[in-house]
Amino acid sequence: MAVNKIYPDAVAALAGVLRDGMTIMSGGFGLCGIPSALIEAIRDSGVKGLTIISNNAGIDDAGLGLLLQTRQVRKMISSYVGENATFAKQYLAGELEIEFNPQGTLAERIRAGGAGIPAFFTATGAGTQIAEGKPTQVFDGREYVMECGLTADLAIIHAWKADPEGNLIYRKTARNFNPIMATAGKTVIAQVEHLVEAGSMDPDHIVTAGIFVNRIVPLKSVEKRIEQRTVRKRAA
Repeated sequence: MAVNKIYPDAVAALAGVLRDGMTIMSGGFGLCGIPSALIEAIRDSGVKGLTIISNNAGIDDAGLGLLLQTRQVRKMISSYVGENATFAKQYLAGELEIEFNPQGTLAERIRAGGAGIPAFFTATGAGTQIAEGKPTQVFDGREYVMECGLTADLAIIHAWKADPEGNLIYRKTARNFNPIMATAGKTVIAQVEHLVEAGSMDPDHIVTAGIFVNRIVPLKSVEKRIEQRTVRKRAA
């Protein structure tokens, strides 16, 4: 019997999944490849006390910044948060807990969690505040710090194409953190730009196998905002 993974919208896909105090991984880098429709549905649900694992926190009026505005986030496990004034304000006021990670370390913690690896050693951060309170070990005369793998109750991701089985293809830099998060969530919900027929995607192009994906939300439209627009001056 085939399992129906396709849901009509983000609200329906999140039904029965959300709860207060849960941990959510959110794909994307800046505003590129973020699961915006799912983030908006989480905001509208009113769920609170969330721990969010994401490279960054969006900006004040987009992406995960929407959840910060409504104070639904208790803790962020992130790498870069410099584009969000709301984030900075809440952190400095002691209203938001932050676990900072070097970007490569964050990616590897997520990948390790998805691969069932509980911890690993990295030289990044050894001898700095990042290593405080963490086990360290010397290998070949160099100090390494132990980092734990990360998993989440829910991973929300964005993909370019999907088939009804949940096989996913990402488009260019929108791939970013999405594939590794798809392996590290107990429940994985993917919003997709194009839903295609089963068997129509080249197997060599599939990045995330459908076995990792529980629910799919086909998007009716996609707004792709530019976080920092940089253009060269036109010649006279």
